[in-house]
Amino acid sequence: MTEEKGVNRERPDLIKWFSELNKNSGNVAGGKGANLGEIYNIKIPVPPGFAITAQAYDYFIEKSRIKEKIKELLEKINYEDTDQLNNVTKEIRSLIENSPLPKEMEEEILEAYEILGTEDAELKNQPAYEMISKGPSIKEESFVAVRSSATMEDLAEASFAGQQETFLNVRGGKELLSKVKRCFSSLFTPRATYYRNQKGFKHEEASLSVIVQKMVDSDRSGVIFSKDPTLKRDDIIIEAVFGLGEGIVSGQITPDTYIVLKEEEVLKIKNKEIGTKKIAFTRDSSGKEEIVELKEEKSKQQALTDYEIKILAEIALKLEEHYQKPQDIEFAIEGGKIFIVQTRPITTIEKRMEVGLEKEIEGEVILKGLAASPGIASGNVRIIGEMEDLKKIIEGDILVTKMTNPDMVVTMKKCSAIVTDEGGLTAHASIVSREMGIPAIVGTEKATSILQDGEIITVNGFDGKIYRGKVSENVQKEIKPVTVTTRTKLKVLVDLPSFAERASKTNLKGVGLARLEGIIAESGKHPQYFLEKNDIGGYEGIIFNGLNEIAKYFEEIWVRTSDIRSDEFRELEGSPKEVEANPMLGMHGIRYSLKYPEILKAELNAMKRISDQGKKIGILAPQIISVEEVKKLKELVNQVGFNNAKIGIMIETPASVQIIKELCEEGVDFISFGTNDLTQYTLAVDRGNEEVQEIYNEMHPAILNQIEYVIKLCKEKGIETSVCGQAGSKKEMVKFLFDKGIDSLSLNADVASEIGEYVSELEKSTPQPQSPEEELEKSQEVVENRELTELQNPSSQDASQKEPQDTSQEESQNENPDEASGIQNPDQNSENSEENQKEGNQIENQDTKIENENNPNSVDIF
Repeated sequence: MTEEKGVNRERPDLIKWFSELNKNSGNVAGGKGANLGEIYNIKIPVPPGFAITAQAYDYFIEKSRIKEKIKELLEKINYEDTDQLNNVTKEIRSLIENSPLPKEMEEEILEAYEILGTEDAELKNQPAYEMISKGPSIKEESFVAVRSSATMEDLAEASFAGQQETFLNVRGGKELLSKVKRCFSSLFTPRATYYRNQKGFKHEEASLSVIVQKMVDSDRSGVIFSKDPTLKRDDIIIEAVFGLGEGIVSGQITPDTYIVLKEEEVLKIKNKEIGTKKIAFTRDSSGKEEIVELKEEKSKQQALTDYEIKILAEIALKLEEHYQKPQDIEFAIEGGKIFIVQTRPITTIEKRMEVGLEKEIEGEVILKGLAASPGIASGNVRIIGEMEDLKKIIEGDILVTKMTNPDMVVTMKKCSAIVTDEGGLTAHASIVSREMGIPAIVGTEKATSILQDGEIITVNGFDGKIYRGKVSENVQKEIKPVTVTTRTKLKVLVDLPSFAERASKTNLKGVGLARLEGIIAESGKHPQYFLEKNDIGGYEGIIFNGLNEIAKYFEEIWVRTSDIRSDEFRELEGSPKEVEANPMLGMHGIRYSLKYPEILKAELNAMKRISDQGKKIGILAPQIISVEEVKKLKELVNQVGFNNAKIGIMIETPASVQIIKELCEEGVDFISFGTNDLTQYTLAVDRGNEEVQEIYNEMHPAILNQIEYVIKLCKEKGIETSVCGQAGSKKEMVKFLFDKGIDSLSLNADVASEIGEYVSELEKSTPQPQSPEEELEKSQEVVENRELTELQNPSSQDASQKEPQDTSQEESQNENPDEASGIQNPDQNSENSEENQKEGNQIENQDTKIENENNPNSVDIF
């Protein structure tokens, strides 16, 4: 041991295998490493790995002679000066990443990496080797996950979860060493640095371990809840799919669901629901994620054997007993070997429904689809094949049809539930049912052929199951008030005046989108009717009365001018009977309004009358593709004297994205993303077609790139940005939009409270924004240099790099798995973008093979 200037130069332990760690190893391996070591040592099958210790990080900083420089840089930060915080932390990260690792440290890391991927008899006494499955020597370097594990990650006073880097599918020694330094440097992201200061923690006391763990190439994967997360019962819930766990996490695959109950020390499979798993996520030889289509026979196979189901249930009970808390567990199965890749407390355990409800809903499940709108309802089936059949429906019936359309809105209001053959979570039936608070199940494929007209069924919109007979009392999802105050404006979506009061229970005062089509549908008459009858004043009165009903409960309303396609509302009186070959690309939206300006002026006059009553009105123009359309709209607004109107445009066509600069320069007050149509137009995918539903994805990089570009340019121009598509009510999209600087979110009433709390948590861990003038100046620089922008934005660098927390402490309940959205950052190089897009959803797929001596077919599997 030598000492220099009072510093102890004795070399610390640089590497610790999982076998050498436990729950008390947080100061050595951070929260994730301690948790992995803990479950490894209670004989839970964990993909093998090791921790590059927090002391190794300190050793690196010390040996590289950059410790004092980092301290000096940190001392000059004004934490409320966002630009300075960005620039200084960027300099610190660059300093760390450009400093060479000590030679002895490199050698130990590479030696451990080699052991992790080598099959050699003389190495079997190595600590982690018990976990490496038998087989020929591995010739290629192994794929590993490289994950940050901070020592301050799981303190009672604060949760630092998700604030540092993770990299998946890393292969090769050079790449591994590079990613280790990237993890080290991520201790000084703007968010993490700001958060430590805000919580009063000393930067010099913060260290970071890096976990290196084999990736599991799952042939099956899934999640286990050791207690039912929804109902107050002791059932173990297991969901499984073929391939990688992202299939479950992304929601693109309907998984198998198995319910297991322990009775008198014996595990019994209580129920099995086999999902139609049309696709599977896989990984090719280069580590790139692929989506493969499964043959029909394979898609309908049970993913897990009964034996595997019981083994997984046993593991879940063992983890729950060990941690003394119900656990949310992720598993992966490779070649018949089971691996547990994550366990954490169930965060919703205190919010479960009463047991009584679970007893009432037991019964014969006859059909299953996508749970599109929450709630439970029983009633008589009414099969709707043609519009004429709508006359059969009376109050309380259950509407069963191939797919709903806007013509059915008035009838849907009478129904106790909706069931469709086709469609996904953003289909018409789903959107309208959620607003009405009516339980809905879509995408059943065969409801109209299996169910019989007049038979009684129970629809469970919470889990997508349909039961024979009446097996439960009706339950409507409660609208909870938004109780948090956020910098990001929160608004609600309202289409139907008769449901405005329900939406107002959120306590939100603004409507981010009110579609006129709902008001038109309730009137029973198409706008063309009033033109033909020379009664445009009658049309204005209908629009005014509808908007006035909404305005009773809200202070500001953004109203979208009518957008009726020729295949919609065909049963309304006066509607054109000719249907275009491709209505979505035809005469609707702003182009229809400008062709029939009297209709548009009637709508504007109705809005103006609401504005004259003291309400704030924003005009939203749909399907904009040219500057000329905006000019003509503004001319009509001036003609009706609506001088205090805010003019907004929907960003729902790729054309509007491409010309956003010109649109802004023409002069608009705000824009709002219509993510549903933007996704359809960009991906050429019909959201209502169940054959292609699995590839309809509002988180597709092509969509995210467009959204990011528009937000940045609008911020440069000082134009308010919002979102009104259904994706704005989903946490993964909310996280992306928040990180990119969205000004407001329009939410479904039934999720407003939950999303509000989520936004509040995001804001608490993000530095306070600058003044509007400073933000504008910053945004101008951003648009000019997109690469520099990513480095200057304190949130965007982390947006795609969050992962679920591995720790067992109760504080991990603060971790939100939706941060692991796998969002691709369009401004990073393609290599990093690909890694970031996958990392959030694939960390559970880290793999290594483990033998099960009791049964060679055992399997382990988001």
